Amino acid sequence: MSSVIIARGLNKAYGETTAVVDLSFEVDAGTVLGLLGPNGAGKTTTIKMLTTLLPIDGGSASVAGFDVAGRPDAVRRVIGVAGQSAAVDDKLTARENLELFARLYKIPKMKRTARIEELIERFDLGEFADRVAGTFSGGQRRRLDVVAALVASPPAIFLDEPTTGLDPRSRKELWAEIRSMADAGAAVVLTTQYLDEADRLSDRIVIIDRGRVVAEGTGHELKRDLDRDVLEVHLADQADLERAAGLVDVGGSAAGIDASQNLLAVQLAGGSAQGLDVLRRLEAEGIAIEDFQFRRPTLDDVFLTHTARR
Repeated sequence: MSSVIIARGLNKAYGETTAVVDLSFEVDAGTVLGLLGPNGAGKTTTIKMLTTLLPIDGGSASVAGFDVAGRPDAVRRVIGVAGQSAAVDDKLTARENLELFARLYKIPKMKRTARIEELIERFDLGEFADRVAGTFSGGQRRRLDVVAALVASPPAIFLDEPTTGLDPRSRKELWAEIRSMADAGAAVVLTTQYLDEADRLSDRIVIIDRGRVVAEGTGHELKRDLDRDVLEVHLADQADLERAAGLVDVGGSAAGIDASQNLLAVQLAGGSAQGLDVLRRLEAEGIAIEDFQFRRPTLDDVFLTHTARR
């Protein structure tokens, strides 16, 4: 496979604040790269540099063979971008929005109508194609925004948290659409806060923290390399979560909490024997346990391990 998107040693700073440091990755045709990281890690800044919306302070990047810094106009002609905020015009219908994007991409008039009808049918927009976008649900707006990025059949597509705020059904519908883009040959960069989404869609994953790459590989490789079990402990009292995390966050264990489920997730370098020690420690401190289970690592565990954020 040939690399469509190439980033080599990218750097970006805002005054005294460093946003991206020596960031490198490649995305082949027909694949999805999941770009993950905590809020403020540099994901959106990276997308903006690669799509010519921000100047690159250091390093280099190319898209479909065009240098991002040297030939920005050429890059804009070969990319599709769906940012965190929908770019559709609320006063236009879905069909009119797609017409507008087709004109911006300078698609010849004889081809525009056929291309728009093809997209409406392929992505099931017919139900609301002739309604103004201001009346759309969140899921319909995001779907139209993603489809608008595909009007010119670009070889490179950048999706910055495209499913944030969508209900589960709308998310799954967009998942299918994103996968179909890659299957059709596009190179896709996807940023997301939903790790199950990244695990399902991404052929490769790059995790960044404070602008630096801290882990990369396939989802399977990242989970395998973590090489530790996870002990999930459901506590009886949510007020005990922080104290419990502090008690076990030592001696090779790393703890994360999910307050919505009164859940303490403990990563165990020492296997089940260490897990039993953790349970005894909590019991000795008077922390009531409702239930517990051991399991293999998930991408959530990989993320927490490498970003060092609770």
